[in-house]
Amino acid sequence: MRIELSTLVFLKKLPRNNNREWFLKNKDKYLTAQANAQQFFDALIKMMNEHDRIQTVSGKEALFRIYNDVRFSKDKTPYNPRFAGSLRRQKPELRGGYYLWIKPGNCRIGCGFTYPNPEDLLRIRKDIAINSTDWKKILNTKALKNTFGEMQGDRVKTSPKGFPKDHPAIELLRYKQFWFERSFSDAEVVSPNFLKEVNASFKKIRPLFDYMSEVLTTNTNGESII
Repeated sequence: MRIELSTLVFLKKLPRNNNREWFLKNKDKYLTAQANAQQFFDALIKMMNEHDRIQTVSGKEALFRIYNDVRFSKDKTPYNPRFAGSLRRQKPELRGGYYLWIKPGNCRIGCGFTYPNPEDLLRIRKDIAINSTDWKKILNTKALKNTFGEMQGDRVKTSPKGFPKDHPAIELLRYKQFWFERSFSDAEVVSPNFLKEVNASFKKIRPLFDYMSEVLTTNTNGESII
């Protein structure tokens, strides 16, 4: 299964013709491209389920809408020129999520924890404060860094409430998001190896996901909370 070149061609034309009239005239091309994206996600879900447990059941469920919600946005263009979607892991046991954007010139995958709720974020920070050595060991693994580089995400400016500014792990404690991305060229996206490459890349985040899943399903005494 692969992303067809025609899918990227449609997405390349959309920003220059981002209006309802053009879209309706090219609705058949959109539907063909959408089906291609859904089928790619279907194949990715199947492949991911060989080594993970994915809650998202289909490409149709995974794929985000192409239609923009313009009601409260300054950008009034009706369509978002990308095919993007997410794969959720089986909760409550498994935490973390996988994301994919097919957008000409800005194709990428992402994985991690974008907006942990306050309870989860506090639990994560408590673990960092106690087990920063384990965190640094996971984040500095060669496989993870070679695939995604450094961890990204918003951070507080000084120190989070309840944690001292001089804590040895203050740089990690400042994170509000725990996020990783990898970019791909358009040529890589239409390559027949792209599906396997995405799957292999997502496997590299698993040590962190497995660790985070254990942290977020236990209290500080290691007792299960689910």
